[in-house]
Amino acid sequence: MRFQKEFEEKIGYSFKNARLLKQAFTHSSYANEHHLSKHADNERLEFLGDAVLEIATSEFLFHRYPKHPEGELTRLRASIVCEPTLAFCTRDLDLGKYLFLGKGEDQTGGRERKSILSDALEAVIGAIYLDGGFASAKEFIHRFVLNDIEHKQLFYDSKTILQEVIQGNYSEELSYCLLAEEGPDHDKKFIVEARIGETVYGRGCGRTKKSAEQEAAYATLLKLKEQKNIDFPQ
Repeated sequence: MRFQKEFEEKIGYSFKNARLLKQAFTHSSYANEHHLSKHADNERLEFLGDAVLEIATSEFLFHRYPKHPEGELTRLRASIVCEPTLAFCTRDLDLGKYLFLGKGEDQTGGRERKSILSDALEAVIGAIYLDGGFASAKEFIHRFVLNDIEHKQLFYDSKTILQEVIQGNYSEELSYCLLAEEGPDHDKKFIVEARIGETVYGRGCGRTKKSAEQEAAYATLLKLKEQKNIDFPQ
C-alpha cells in the first residue's frame, strides 16, 4: 500500500493485517467514488477508536491529576478528544498525506480538513486496537495524543487563555485582523493576525475565521511564553 511502511516507521508499529491500516485511511468519498464494498471506509474504525481513545485518556488523566474532581477531569478529557485538538495531533504524523480521498474532497482541501483528520486519527487508533490489542493502541495514544499535554491545552484554550494573559499583563487591547480571504466559497482559507495594541504577535491560517484566530492566538501564546515576566493562568 502507498506509504504504508513510511507511516508504520513514524508510529513505531507494524500492522499484521495491512488491510486495517488501509481501511483507516479510506474516507467515505473515496469508497463511494470507487464503488467499494459496504463499510470499506473508516467510519466503523473511527467509532471503535473513539471509545479506545476515551478510556485511555480517562485513565491517563485519572492518574496524572489525582486531586482533580470529576467535573474538571471531564473538561480536560473533552478538550483533548475534541476535533480541533485531534486534528492538531495529526500534524506530527502528516496524516493527511496518507488518506484515500475522493477527487472532489481532495481538490477542496480535504487533507487539511479538521473533521477528516480527527476522524482518521480515531480510525487509526481503532485499527491498531484490532490489530495489536489495547496495549498497542494505548502506546500510540500516549505517544501522539497525550504527549506534551500542556501545549495541547494551550492550543485548545488559546483564545481564552490569551485574553486572560492580555487582561492581566497589558494595558492595550487584543484584536484579530483579517489579512486575506483566499479561494472559492467551497474551499475558503482565512489568514488572520493577532495584535496587542498595534503590535503583531501571531499569525494564523484556517478554513474558517474562528480556526484562523485560534491558530493566531496559539502562535501569540508561544511567543509570549518566551517572555518570563508574563503570568499565565493556571
